[in-house]
Amino acid sequence: MLKFLKSLYFKELFFYSLVGIAVAFLVSFWVDWLYSVSWIFCMCLAIATLLDIIALYSDKAILAQRILPEKFSNSDPNKVLLKLRNNYRFPVTAEVIDEIPVQFQKRDFLRKTKIDTRSEEKIAYQLIPLERGEFIFGNLNIYVFSRLGLIKRRYVTGKEQSVKVYPSFVQMKKLDFLALDQKINLQGMKRIRRIGHTLEFEQIKEYVRGDDVRTINWKATAKQNALMVNQFQDERSQPVYSIIDTGRVMKMPFSGLSLLDYAINSSLAFSNIALRKKDKVGLLNFSNKVHQILKASSRLSQLQQIMESLYRVDTGYLDSDYSRLYARIQKSITHRSLVMLYTNFEHMSALRRQLPFLKAISKKHLLVVIFFENTEINQLTNQETRKDVTTLAHQTIAESFQQDKLMMVKELEKFGIQTILTPPKDLSINAINKYLEIKARGLL
Repeated sequence: MLKFLKSLYFKELFFYSLVGIAVAFLVSFWVDWLYSVSWIFCMCLAIATLLDIIALYSDKAILAQRILPEKFSNSDPNKVLLKLRNNYRFPVTAEVIDEIPVQFQKRDFLRKTKIDTRSEEKIAYQLIPLERGEFIFGNLNIYVFSRLGLIKRRYVTGKEQSVKVYPSFVQMKKLDFLALDQKINLQGMKRIRRIGHTLEFEQIKEYVRGDDVRTINWKATAKQNALMVNQFQDERSQPVYSIIDTGRVMKMPFSGLSLLDYAINSSLAFSNIALRKKDKVGLLNFSNKVHQILKASSRLSQLQQIMESLYRVDTGYLDSDYSRLYARIQKSITHRSLVMLYTNFEHMSALRRQLPFLKAISKKHLLVVIFFENTEINQLTNQETRKDVTTLAHQTIAESFQQDKLMMVKELEKFGIQTILTPPKDLSINAINKYLEIKARGLL
């Protein structure tokens, strides 16, 4: 009985009808004939409600299922599918409330759909997570009512389901496709003009217009009685490391996503491209100490290991210790490598404190320091200038911060350190561009 009462809900029409009958009884004090009519309405409402209850509680006739992907992609739309099956002998209307994970803070979820007799309906919606981790879905609450619309029955179906949110593999696949297909241009994806070639020989082929005349193979030309040229390819199996600063400076949020998550998404996409180029990829993350290092490898399973490692990366809100990073690189990365360092500096003084260690790393490795433009400050400086003193002061300070970022780039480049200063949303594209540029110029 208790279960029955918990699942029974009266709809607005039922209460409106009761109010109408009550008003009719009130008016019947002055209009005698209305008293009998009010009782007739009252009996009709009772009978209709009873019939509605019998129809909806005749059987457990609604079946529901929530279908989740194996994993969610961080910062991307992820599809959730709800399947509803109506086994009643009459069409019904269903109101669906899904218990979405608390991380989304979405408390107004409601979907309404009509389901024909013994048929199935699908409800699809999308969720965009802004953090990694395990998300828990609760029950599916389905409120069903018939055409009479006096009561509705609540079905609680399904069970708790968990899904893990991984770094953005959707972005990784998208950039993989766009970067490797020479016929496709993406705004922000640059074509790198080769200004030379590496010394890794690939084959001898017949000369065509546009080939570098310096690569003509005169011995092969004499044998074939036609101009033949040596063809070279990018040097392969070069070690490439993504090093992620997980200190407190990387917790700064932009568009709901922290700089750390932007760096994680970018390093996954970048590692995938490097593996496609037959290079070895590795991973390291640090803050007050080096937390994890994954040795560079070109194995097929390396990308999955990188994804699992990035899934677990988090920040402890501590200051990053670059001296420990340098010591660990010296010990663990013995061959000259491309080191992509994801970090952030907001003040020139912060960069100068770490500059001796960055210079030491760059002596043995090709170091690329990646840090971020403050897009909020950029918006402030681009606003129309007002005459009030407060706005002028804010814009002056914002422009000072912008100049600091540009000075950091020049300071690093002065010591031969490659840099990427980028808005957070363009990080992946700019990191891949820099890698392709380095490969094309043979700098590693």
